[in-house]
This record gives sequence, C-alpha cells and structure tokens, in this order.
Amino acid sequence: MIVLGIESSCDETAAALVDGDRNILADVVLSQLEEHRPYGGVVPEIAARSHLEHVDRLVAEAMERAGKRFADIDAVAATGGPGLIGGVMVGVMTAKAIALASGKPFLAVNHLEGHALTARLTHGLEFPYLLLLASGGHCQLLAVLAVGEYRRLGSTIDDAAGEAFDKVAKMVGLGYPGGPLVEKAAAAGDAARFALPRPMKGRPGCDFSFSGLKNAVRLLVETLPKPLSATDAADVAAGFQAAVADSIADRCRRALAEFRQRWPAGNTLVVAGGVAANKALRARLEAVAGEAGFAFLAPPLGLCTDNAAMIAWAGLERFRLGLVDGLDFAPRPRWPLDPNAAKLGGAGVKA
Repeated sequence: MIVLGIESSCDETAAALVDGDRNILADVVLSQLEEHRPYGGVVPEIAARSHLEHVDRLVAEAMERAGKRFADIDAVAATGGPGLIGGVMVGVMTAKAIALASGKPFLAVNHLEGHALTARLTHGLEFPYLLLLASGGHCQLLAVLAVGEYRRLGSTIDDAAGEAFDKVAKMVGLGYPGGPLVEKAAAAGDAARFALPRPMKGRPGCDFSFSGLKNAVRLLVETLPKPLSATDAADVAAGFQAAVADSIADRCRRALAEFRQRWPAGNTLVVAGGVAANKALRARLEAVAGEAGFAFLAPPLGLCTDNAAMIAWAGLERFRLGLVDGLDFAPRPRWPLDPNAAKLGGAGVKA
C-alpha cells in the first residue's frame, strides 16, 4: 500500500510517499521562510500564493524520487485543516484533482492527527500514548487512543508556545523564525539573571498559558538599554526558554499522572511539533517522563516540523480502516482532534 501525501497548512509546501511498511519513499519540503522573514511572521496571502506556485512541481518531484506513477499509488491524502485556509485549499484541491484524474480515493487528514501518528510511522508505537503537541499554532496534551480517537487533557488558554517564541525573538532583535534563534541565543545566556513567571505552574488541570510570560518579557526588555547588547539578548532568551520549559514540564507532569490513572496500558510520552525540536525542552521532558516511569519518544527533527510524510502516513492509517473522504470535502480552518473537549479561545489557539 502506497499513499501520496500533500501538506500546505502554513508556510511549508510538501509532498511525500509512504508505504504500509513504514517506509518513507520520498519526502520533499519547500520552506517559505525567506518570503515571510521581512514581515517577522507568516503572511497568509503570500503563503497561499507560494503553495499554488510550487505544489505541482513538488508532487512531481516526490513521485520521481520514489520512482512511482499515479497508477502505482493506492490513495491521495492532503491536510484538510486546521491551518491557514488559503493554503489548505491549495493542497486539498490539488489532491482532489490527482484523485479524480487517477481514479484513486481521496483522504482529508487532520494536520494535528498527522503529528499525533508520526511516532507510529517512525517507531511503530502501539496505542495508547500521551502526546505533547507544541508548535507555532498549537499547544496541547492529548491521549492518543486509536486512529481517530483522541482525548484532550490540556490546551493553551491563550497563545501557543511557538508563537511566544517568535514574539520574544522579535522583542530582543533576534529575527524570524523565533524558535531556533531563541534556542541558539539561550545557549550563551544566563537563565537565572532575570526573574520571569512560570505560567500555570502548580495549578489544577493540564492547560497552558503563554500570554502573561510574553508580556513579562516585553516589560523586562523595556527596562534594558537600547539597543540590547548581545549579553542582554542572550540572558533574556535563556530566561524565557527556562520559563517555558518549567511551565510545560509542570503541565506534562500532571498530564502523565492523569494518563496513567485513566489509561494504565500506555507508558510513553511523545513530543511532536516544531517546538519539540528545542533540545533543552526535549531534555527536560525526557527527565519528567523518566521520573513518572514513562518512556520518552521524539520523532526525528525533520518529522517534528510540518511535513507531508506524516500526512501520507495518517492517510494510510485511515485508509486501512476504510475512512475515505468524498470529493465534496470542505477545507477547515479549525478542526479539533477531540470534538467533545471544551472550546477554547485566544490569539494563538487553532484547535
């Protein structure tokens, strides 16, 4: 079984082919980083136009790398949401066109499910397991029980962790994208120099909050001489990164306890999403998981950020179960994995 996957939910245009033996036959990703860098963030209109311009070429390149024709694949999957609706529409319409022309089934994949099932692609992990999904648009703790079956234990009540990294990077003059630049600066900084809050730490439940921490960094930066020295920028970055790690570790610790009580058969904490590429955060969460008696699993860095291999794999998992979508599927800017979870709001929430 071979599935072609297309990802276009934000600022990466990607195409990949994955087979039923968990082999990634081709994985092509085109980043729009340079197009968005002057604006300090993703501009939806620019992203959609770039997807439209490049998606056909990337699909053709993925097919060529895999040495396959459309006749050789079994289904076509695309991110159907959540995400920037213009980009999602480009990927969905491309996949529908390929499916219709080749007579193959079409699969609309929830972008979050792609992240949630990546550990099964890379490590063959069995259900159930606990997932921390942390990226530019999402920050959630989910019990992954089966394909299409998720329970949200916690989510951000305001901004996503990745969005906070981007904003803090901008405040201290590091540039865009914020995640890797803050991590690099923090490596040379003193995390103990500035006292920053640890949002939600010690509170009941497993929800996150990063808006207050972001504002605390803004107020701190206002007190420092301008322009910020390299030392000041590094120390702010280190303090912020440590605060995020403390907050997320506390939330995960509570989620691990709840998960063990409700689903004792599971014993693995999985971390996915762009923020999961942060090495300091990975190390902290691995320690938290070990303290709770859980194994820790993080997919390879290239499969933590947005990619089409995870979409192809999630599509393949759904296809095995007969979960095929019609060509009348409508792209969704919001698409919660756990439809029964309480609705949340906030600038960075894209549940």
